[in-house]
Amino acid sequence: MSLVQALPAGPLDVIGDVHGERQALQALVRHLGYDDLGDHPTGRKLVFVGDFCDRGPDSPGVLALVRRWVEAGNAYAVIGNHEINLLREDAKDGSGWYFDERIEADNPKYAPYARADQAFDDEMLPFLRQLPLALERPDLRIVHAAWIDDKINQARALRPGHVAEDYDRLEQEAYLHAKTLGIPARLNAENQAWPFHLEDGAHCPPFMPAHADSELNKSQYNPLKVLSCGVERRGTEPFYAGGKWRFVERVAWWDAYADSTPVIVGHYWRRIHELDRSVLGKGDQDLFADIHPHAWHGQRGNVFCVDFSVGARWTARLAGQPPEQDFKLAALRWPERVLVLDDGSAEPTTGFMQAPTPALV
Repeated sequence: MSLVQALPAGPLDVIGDVHGERQALQALVRHLGYDDLGDHPTGRKLVFVGDFCDRGPDSPGVLALVRRWVEAGNAYAVIGNHEINLLREDAKDGSGWYFDERIEADNPKYAPYARADQAFDDEMLPFLRQLPLALERPDLRIVHAAWIDDKINQARALRPGHVAEDYDRLEQEAYLHAKTLGIPARLNAENQAWPFHLEDGAHCPPFMPAHADSELNKSQYNPLKVLSCGVERRGTEPFYAGGKWRFVERVAWWDAYADSTPVIVGHYWRRIHELDRSVLGKGDQDLFADIHPHAWHGQRGNVFCVDFSVGARWTARLAGQPPEQDFKLAALRWPERVLVLDDGSAEPTTGFMQAPTPALV
């Protein structure tokens, strides 16, 4: 067994990042024709691209559903960066449903939300540890954030069940490399000079070169980080995204993806409607600014991001607005290449194996 495993044969429904939105997930699978056990009358299978938890109102409920369907043989899933954070006990923004130390910071934004019960660790963590990092078959590839061949090959050499330990080992290797470059000392100097926490969105720091070098060093040396978080490069200005100030920017890796096999990913907060990304808590560059929401993308038109920002529904709830209006949970039907949303609407995707379609004006 490997962290890169086989997709089943037959038709699939590939679901984007769920982020604790249990009601949206249940609505979507009903529209797709599945029953409560994840069975489909024609034998279709569900495939999840990861990021089941954090930010939404019921992360434990989402994880329980996914686990039930996977263990019944009706669904397949890859692990996302949010599940890796959970397994590594790395408490991040939006994870107060599990980590006590996040409750005070998370409640003003995300409450109310269901918290993990006492049985969660024994029942759910072993399931998450066994999830692969990528799935593949001759006509399709699934990964949370990026399909980069050399990183995939490194993941092939790793066994499931130890993703947190492997991730930590690779982070340690990255740190040792950073020490040879003098990055930790520079990082400490920058932290001493800046009086605010980098999660404080009200105070924009100056560009911090050592922080940029540190973040980039981690992504270069850790293949599990690249595959679950994406490809990055050094930025030029600080931006607030994911609950903290950042100094490296994402790269549209699909513009360099030259393989003929299509790839479906999540992770990137695509939108059905035009939205100010700052509303989503995303101050980084918009990788989909010039890509139609129904379009395949990349140099060969064979990559599709199926994350349509359902994880931002908390922003609408906080503003007293209907959360379903702009933030969708989506599934891409394969091989039909039809996009289905949790409101039941369905549209064919465009531009498959063609140049990307321009965005709506």
